[in-house]
Amino acid sequence: MMINNDIEVLIIDDDQDVVEAYQHLLEVSGYKALTATDPTVAINMLHKDWPGVVVTDMYMPGLSGMELLEKVRELDPELPVIMITGHGDIPMAVDALKKGALDFLQKPLQPAELLALLEKHLPERKRKIEQRNTLTHSASEVLLGDSPLIIKIREQIADIALTTKDVLIEGDSGTGRHTVAKLLHQNSEISEGPYVSALGQEISCTADLQRKMISARSGSLCLKNPQVMPTETQQWLCRFLLEQDRQGKKEVRLLAIVDGSPENQVEQEKLLPELFYFLSQVRFSLPTLIQRGCDITPLFRHFLKQSCLKLNKSVPAVDKAYINTLNRHEWPGNVLELKNVAELYAIGIVKLAGQERTKPLEQMSSPLDDLVDGYEKQVIEDALYLFAGRINDVSNYLQIPRKKLYLRMKKHNLDKAEYKVRASS
Repeated sequence: MMINNDIEVLIIDDDQDVVEAYQHLLEVSGYKALTATDPTVAINMLHKDWPGVVVTDMYMPGLSGMELLEKVRELDPELPVIMITGHGDIPMAVDALKKGALDFLQKPLQPAELLALLEKHLPERKRKIEQRNTLTHSASEVLLGDSPLIIKIREQIADIALTTKDVLIEGDSGTGRHTVAKLLHQNSEISEGPYVSALGQEISCTADLQRKMISARSGSLCLKNPQVMPTETQQWLCRFLLEQDRQGKKEVRLLAIVDGSPENQVEQEKLLPELFYFLSQVRFSLPTLIQRGCDITPLFRHFLKQSCLKLNKSVPAVDKAYINTLNRHEWPGNVLELKNVAELYAIGIVKLAGQERTKPLEQMSSPLDDLVDGYEKQVIEDALYLFAGRINDVSNYLQIPRKKLYLRMKKHNLDKAEYKVRASS
């Protein structure tokens, strides 16, 4: 039986009379309590997002209180555990606190002390679970998909974002690494602080990194590819992070993004081993789009709908054969490539159909030259809408030189300023 979220306290003790007495005390005090006399059964009753508090005896057959604590922390390091100890077990209770117990009480138990601890810690646990659920929801609006791999990433974000722990984010380009970094910052205790991005390629000496650290003070530094920084700069960074941990004072939270495998970077003697091992305490590994293949179709439809809303167009039909083509594609550019394909589809450019082609936008009721001109004008106009008149982006998007684009726009009497005004209205 899995414990439900209405239960506020789980009492674990191998003495039936004791747990019944505890349960009666809590229920008359207004708490919803559940008991277990077998700790091995009790651990299976718990789940990661249970918004309650565990109260357990220290000495039990089958599974001691310390062993139970270890298993609870594997399930959720933030799940509160209050230990009940014998009179002479203070050293063991202190050890339990070091290993993650929230608090301890001595036998014979004083009801007022137990109730005071629950009054203090239960609301905090409920608040954390509410925050975690909110974070999971907000992450699902940005990191889209229902594959187990992406669900796991969203849950990991919900667990870690509320802390200020340094993080290692790995994965291929286009998988959402920067999205994860921004989510971690935006939902952390330091979200009001600055979010500073830096490339390892731009840091040629320790002073460069120190300047970035100063800019990110009281916030987060998103550092891409720290392995390309000089060795002495990596050494300085490692000392800086360790010193922050020792002092328990976080000046800057580091969100490190590494291309490819960090282990390979260590083997190639590019990434300092001590820096890697420090960062890998909290590690996000972003899956490729192929690894989460069941998300391809819903992601494409989402991006297509998004683009059509931006263009103020109705969403075009997508035939099954094209969906099959999308699902067979290897997606070297991952989610970013899929997003670009969907945006192109919205303006009438079909990719991945054996060869690139365009969809006919009207019937052949006009001379060919007029149809070609009309189609060209609409494609350019759609791209101008899509990028709010930003010529560099439109030029890259349509794969046409800027000069040539300006000439085509002049031919069709298109003014980029009109699209900037429309986009902001």
